[in-house]
Amino acid sequence: MKKFLSAAMVFATFLICGCGGGGQNSGNENSSAEIETQSDEPVAEAKDVKGDLKITMLNVGQGDAILIQTKSQNILIDTSDTDERDLLVAELEKAKIKTVDKLILTHPHADHIGGAKLLISPTNKELKSYPYLKDFLVREVYDNGVASTSPVYKGYMSAVKSKNLKYESLTSDHDPLDFGNGVKFEILFPTPETAKLIKNGETKTDPNNESVVGRLVYKKFSMMFTGDAEKPVERYIVNNFDKKNLKSTILKSGHHGSYTASTKDFLNAVTPQYVLISAGPEEERRNTYGHPHLEPLENYIAAGIEEKNILCTRFNGTITIKTDGKNVSVESEEKGAWLDEWIAKKKKERKK
Repeated sequence: MKKFLSAAMVFATFLICGCGGGGQNSGNENSSAEIETQSDEPVAEAKDVKGDLKITMLNVGQGDAILIQTKSQNILIDTSDTDERDLLVAELEKAKIKTVDKLILTHPHADHIGGAKLLISPTNKELKSYPYLKDFLVREVYDNGVASTSPVYKGYMSAVKSKNLKYESLTSDHDPLDFGNGVKFEILFPTPETAKLIKNGETKTDPNNESVVGRLVYKKFSMMFTGDAEKPVERYIVNNFDKKNLKSTILKSGHHGSYTASTKDFLNAVTPQYVLISAGPEEERRNTYGHPHLEPLENYIAAGIEEKNILCTRFNGTITIKTDGKNVSVESEEKGAWLDEWIAKKKKERKK
């Protein structure tokens, strides 16, 4: 399964961009029973799957918010930006969600934790604006354990403490989270060593590269959740996990489809059938960086992912996955083709 590097080697992972793509480690210290692996047979695409696992990439503008529903739990990974709270609450209301059993926040950038405080402990004034949140309940909270000095992070942590919620940090030595009904969430990153170095001030990385990276597994189906993890983290994962433990039906595109993520080696290891991208609309304040970028889109196509299976909230709206663990359907609100036109636009921009 996993083989941890020493603290110095983990630190080097972030500094040496040209580190070799050597063979994956095989001397696994932990029992292989901890990670469920898929067969080589791909999960079958199907329409109208009446599955018992539903995953929804919410259309929340610039940011991430992904809702996972099993028969016994609701899990929310990230809460988008502070400026997108209207969209977040509207999406939760549309899904008729009143309880979040597990709230997982991948890293403390505002476009991922911006709605956390609102969901955990809304003020009376906020409840007037968002009456749906009356009696809304968050039961447990998880993040990467790396503190931030930002007011958004401090507000979220204050809300967690005020409600006396169960709170845990997630690193790769954490047991897989149980999402109920046989659905597991395996933590691949950050490593305990990396988290310790950052906490002790011995190293400094971009918070994107402190993101919780996890793989959801349900029978033959799996989905890779990447937060905003970039190329250095992808290299670490590729070099320290067996490919069979990375193979995933669906990839949540790293860093909103930025050129800073989605390397060819990572895609070769994950071998997704689908890629889902969360990115904001055209307005500059909501998508300052022009996501998704050209390089990852070209990498997806080169990896053999069908164009119809590359979806983005910016163009497709809310994206819904349903699976019974063997068959999967992926549907979006907006069906229009966008990829060819967007790639042509990005190529034209690159020539300027």
